[in-house]
Amino acid sequence: MPQEVRGVVSREKGKPVTVETIVIPDPGPGEAVVAIQACGVCHTDLHYREGNIEDAYPFLLGHEAAGTVEALGEGVTGLEVGDYVILNWRAVCGVCRACRKGKHHLCFDTHNAAQAMTLKDTGEELKPALGIGAFAEKTLVHSGQCTKVNPDIDPAEAGLIGCGIMAGAGAAINTGEVKRGETVAVIGCGGVGDAAIAGAALAGATTIIAVDTEDRKLEWAKGFGATHTINAKNTDPVQGIRDLTDGFGADVVIDAVGIPATWKQAFEARDLAGRLVLVGVPSPDMKLEADFQPFFSHGGSLRSSWYGDCLPSRDFPMLVDLALQGRFPLDKFVTERVSLDDVESSFEKMHHGDVLRSVVIL
Repeated sequence: MPQEVRGVVSREKGKPVTVETIVIPDPGPGEAVVAIQACGVCHTDLHYREGNIEDAYPFLLGHEAAGTVEALGEGVTGLEVGDYVILNWRAVCGVCRACRKGKHHLCFDTHNAAQAMTLKDTGEELKPALGIGAFAEKTLVHSGQCTKVNPDIDPAEAGLIGCGIMAGAGAAINTGEVKRGETVAVIGCGGVGDAAIAGAALAGATTIIAVDTEDRKLEWAKGFGATHTINAKNTDPVQGIRDLTDGFGADVVIDAVGIPATWKQAFEARDLAGRLVLVGVPSPDMKLEADFQPFFSHGGSLRSSWYGDCLPSRDFPMLVDLALQGRFPLDKFVTERVSLDDVESSFEKMHHGDVLRSVVIL
């Protein structure tokens, strides 16, 4: 029968979130109810609250989550009650034209739960953030959004793989295809940028340049593998990157900010035939202007990275295993552990750059 649980809801654009009683239906065909153990506070949740993604209020926020499968609907295979899972927002269909080409990370028909979760007091249907809605004691998802991983990993660390860590590490490993001995620059050293730095280090980059405007973030970046840092308030980042790469520029430059100014810096800081990877998310009103001739003469590639071009069934367990082996510093991303009642204050800390990740523990 349906269950009543607590969850963090955004009812109105730009207004503080509230903790509400929500109703979780029994799972239907292909669906799963997951008891959430931990969920990271991500910028995307703040974008939902501010109306920067869509205007389908009320939203059930939260999506960087890990937990255990509590109940399964009809027809679910490869998953059992009690499985420890990380939730993903790219449950691939396996049959669309991208999947048939073997490019599952570009799936055009990803799955979400068919049923809606609702507010108890009004009966309104909730729009779950990225099809997950995990700032809640339990949530309803499509079973394909559940990726089984080694249960030895701390849920507070594991959940972060479900979005920000995968986006950053994947931007370096999957999209940027960083190779051994290459030089990499990362512009913007929040959670996603630091994950890109860690991914570049894992891939074997020998020079990793962190660029930000805050010394505190640059110091954090060193802990994830940055070999050099540039404070863009004091140093032109393009010239700084060139100075650290024998005047050539970096093989791969990753823009983890996502505004026209940083994209232009990334474009100009590449070596000949270098790769630019955009993983920071631009807002809909932004316009990009660039000189056309330098792209022709400089060559290389301009790539955008969506969810780190990942395949959750492959990449989530890999990152968990690497973390358990001490080869990927997943624990360093967790700045603080908070409760459901602390999400609004966590948004403020995030906005001021005080944390890499606050993680809600349930």
